[in-house]
Amino acid sequence: MSSIDISDYLADRGKLIIQDRALRVDAVKLDNLSPTEATAEEIVRAMRAEEAVSVWGAEHEDIEHPFPGMEFLTSRSVIMRTKVFNVLHKMPKGALLHAHLDATVDVKFLLDRILEQEALYVRTSTPLTTLSSTANVLPEFSPFPKSEVKLSDIQSLTDASYDGGWIPVKVARESFSPELGGPEGFDKWYIASTTINPAEAYGTHKTVEKIWEKFRDTFGVTRDVIRFSPIFRAYVREFLLSSIEDGISYVEARINFLFKTFFGPDGRNTLTHRDMLKIYGSVVQEVKDEMKSQRREDEFIGSRIIYTTIKIITPEELEWYTEDCLALKKEFPDLIAGFDLVGPEDTTKPIIDYLVPLLRFKDRQKELGLEIPFIFHAGETLGDGTAADDNLYDAVLLGTKRIGHGFSMIKHPKLMEICRERKIALEVCPISNEILRYTTSIPMHPIASVLNHGIPVCLCSDDPSAFGNLGLSFDFYQVLVSSEKTGLITLGEIALDSLKYSTLEAGEKERAIALWQKRWTEFLERIVRTGGDL
Repeated sequence: MSSIDISDYLADRGKLIIQDRALRVDAVKLDNLSPTEATAEEIVRAMRAEEAVSVWGAEHEDIEHPFPGMEFLTSRSVIMRTKVFNVLHKMPKGALLHAHLDATVDVKFLLDRILEQEALYVRTSTPLTTLSSTANVLPEFSPFPKSEVKLSDIQSLTDASYDGGWIPVKVARESFSPELGGPEGFDKWYIASTTINPAEAYGTHKTVEKIWEKFRDTFGVTRDVIRFSPIFRAYVREFLLSSIEDGISYVEARINFLFKTFFGPDGRNTLTHRDMLKIYGSVVQEVKDEMKSQRREDEFIGSRIIYTTIKIITPEELEWYTEDCLALKKEFPDLIAGFDLVGPEDTTKPIIDYLVPLLRFKDRQKELGLEIPFIFHAGETLGDGTAADDNLYDAVLLGTKRIGHGFSMIKHPKLMEICRERKIALEVCPISNEILRYTTSIPMHPIASVLNHGIPVCLCSDDPSAFGNLGLSFDFYQVLVSSEKTGLITLGEIALDSLKYSTLEAGEKERAIALWQKRWTEFLERIVRTGGDL
């Protein structure tokens, strides 16, 4: 029997694979690795392969059928014990470009700050007398001047006679019924009200509509707390410091300006958006100064704000917010980075409803000599041809600089081509998309398709306090372990792109990239030197 020459077939096969992968962000880089880069890549790939067997192939209590990239809330504790996660935690990640400020800080940290404030009060719609009531009744917090608050006659949320009035938070905690856990029971109730747990995400609320209901509730609980200036200051500081500790050197935070005032130290709801930006800017400078004093100034470039309001307002009301944004940009040119409209896309107004005020906003920028790019949420939906899905068309036509989520982008070949050619980056939030039930796991997430089509990607955490994915290490981990093609070098290119597609001015961007490159090289050298045991 004569032998068959397969050399030509294999050569064609190799060429086809190269052509198919040619658009990926890492395509050129992987063909030109330095010895250090190649060794670090090999070490992390070997580590991932070993843990695919030793970690994800092993039995775990309370986890049925574990696999890499599985449901995050179920596997989080396992992820944190892996060597790969430890490596990625040390990785310089560039910029965090998609995070909603009011869901970015550890809930326990925020609770501690709440308990420090004498001017904060809490109430519920009904007494908390059973464990089921603590699971179904949400706390409402608000600051008040002491002379103006109308206190409840019953100073315990867990007294059957409680009348729904306001109680000082410390008192409410200390008077929490021992049958419901006492003060620790109060803490657990608060934490459960501000986070999503596995039973909710994968059981009781496992549709997009139901989990969004729970998700919105978490924002309602902390809304007035974060808008209380003493807590706002501490909150912003903690957000920036925790980001730095996770290897993030620059942040563009989305801040919700829907409420036109927020609370001053006296508890009165009289401070303006201008006051908010002054606080934010001063905290950014404080953190910069602190990092410089520690000789760590290379680790933090700074932070800017993407001005947002929610798509529940009317088009006429939007004009107030666009004018407000313009005024803030004039006074704080280095703080305002862009403008966005947010909210669950399947249930809020589509971008097209706001076309007239958005076009007028662009004209006003020209009149005033200002530049405030649109950075729209779009395509965060399972729909195909729905109003939410069609937001992608309007985001592109209106000239968005980046697209928040873009989950449904892979259904649109022309839009993918445009994003690739115009370098419109997607702010991809893998863990958020999974918990909010747009996908059941990261291997099923469209991020691999987006990368293979050559569309720029920036990995983001979205709302980490509610999801438990603080920083960016968890999102980087889930993406790495969910693809055989994606390696450490790919993650490095994604991190680099987060700085390239930021709104930093040219000089600042060049400096940020240079500093990141320096840290990245040192990171790779550490991996090689230690064999990945950082």
